[in-house]
Amino acid sequence: MLSYQHLYHAGNMADVHKHSLLAWMLQYLTQKEKPVSYIETHAGRALYDLTSDEAIKTGEAAEGINRVLAANWFSESHPYLQALTKIRAQHGPQSYPGSPLLAAETLRPTDSLHLAELHPQESTALEYAMSPYRARCYTQDGFTLAQSLCPPMPRRGMLVIDPSYEMKSEYGTLPGFIRQIHRKWPVGIIVLWYPLLTTGTHHSMVEELAHICPAGLRHEVAFAPARPGHKMIGSGLFVINPPFALAPEAARMSRCFKNINRNKRGKAND
Repeated sequence: MLSYQHLYHAGNMADVHKHSLLAWMLQYLTQKEKPVSYIETHAGRALYDLTSDEAIKTGEAAEGINRVLAANWFSESHPYLQALTKIRAQHGPQSYPGSPLLAAETLRPTDSLHLAELHPQESTALEYAMSPYRARCYTQDGFTLAQSLCPPMPRRGMLVIDPSYEMKSEYGTLPGFIRQIHRKWPVGIIVLWYPLLTTGTHHSMVEELAHICPAGLRHEVAFAPARPGHKMIGSGLFVINPPFALAPEAARMSRCFKNINRNKRGKAND
């Protein structure tokens, strides 16, 4: 299925959750001089305009990154805010970077980026956004790409899996796919994002992942629906081989989400 376009959802609370922790992990990886491989299975278009009709229609950025910046969640030294500031200096104050641009702004010329996007329109936009960087973009199925590249060279690195979950079968197939990749690339950091829905569809998938990799880091945050009737009420990450010090940053993010949810409930009750 190729109907999903992230432009409607860019900069929402789920993006803040996954992108802030992703930037934190990328900063950790680049602290050593050794080169890094970065692979992404569902890259999207990499650069989003929050003033577009699509973004305004859903209002998710207004409830996400705009509220977060107003609440000063991130210090000037935080890698997420640093990357966001760089992108906005280049592309305007209402631009928003997806994970490929966050990675490109954090990684170095010696590192490699492999980005898959199957949607033709999004893939074209991805190639354009990534043209100033040393990145390889593929208009192909991201799972197939990851299977062909893993284990990558250099071996040190990260695989980001961020599907749209339009195909509900992915909840059942992802644990097996991740098991295969982990066996082929046991030292790789594998990051899976998943939505927390009112239906609880993610539960069995995450339980199976925890069985496959008991040492993996599971981090989930809750937030109010972006609009009435919206089924996403939170965001989750499951990280295999989580970098040192990710857990404290994840805990800090949990506190931020709890505080902003508490403040929103307080205003609603006034």
